[in-house]
Amino acid sequence: MRRKLVAGNWKMNGSRAALAELDAIAAAAAAAPDVDVEIAVPFTLIAAAADRAPALAIGAEDVHEADSGAHTGCVSAGMVKEAGARFTIVGHSERRADQHETSHDAWAKAAAARRQGLRVILCCGETEAERDADRAERVVQAQIEKSVPDNADGSWFTLAYEPRWAIGTGRTPTLDEIAAIHAIARAKLRMLIGDAAAGVRILYGGSVTGANAAAILATANVDGALVGGASLTADKFVPIIEAAAGCNDAR
Repeated sequence: MRRKLVAGNWKMNGSRAALAELDAIAAAAAAAPDVDVEIAVPFTLIAAAADRAPALAIGAEDVHEADSGAHTGCVSAGMVKEAGARFTIVGHSERRADQHETSHDAWAKAAAARRQGLRVILCCGETEAERDADRAERVVQAQIEKSVPDNADGSWFTLAYEPRWAIGTGRTPTLDEIAAIHAIARAKLRMLIGDAAAGVRILYGGSVTGANAAAILATANVDGALVGGASLTADKFVPIIEAAAGCNDAR
């Protein structure tokens, strides 16, 4: 049975003072031993976050695909690991949209992270225009096909479905829509990596809150949540952890 995972993504937010929020988040994680809790913070905060909350899995929000080299302003997987990161996010929709990253870029970054022993959360998801054109399923399948490494398995690899139009907007797909995409994602993983797909967690991301988390996390093939804005404060993030624990209790 796949353990629930609640992962936070601080994006370009946070400061050393904000790391005080990790105290209550770590306490909530300790009170929910059947739920995995992870927080991806800006590069500048990885070391301090890992020192402050050693029981939490602290991660990076992105890495470069190369191990080293003439890549001014970029950060490698080895660098974030040395700083204390245990995982990284790759292929986030904001990287795809704002930095014009492709699914191949996400694949290369996942491979780089794996080489350095980091776990990976790889993101996929459609735009609003793609959904309105009834292309959501095809877009997600194509992104998975081009992004997922051949050796992916649940020991280090997690997939996150995040419809781009739901991120930070307060809008979410219906539960049936979430279930449909997650089922398609699971089937596509099975085609790509065979039986290993059964152990890969698929997270939902996009305006997850304490109010809607329980229903989303109880949906078929939803193994957790990738949380943006609500992960910045314990008051908003802890209820999502508690909702995940509640799903485990209901099994």
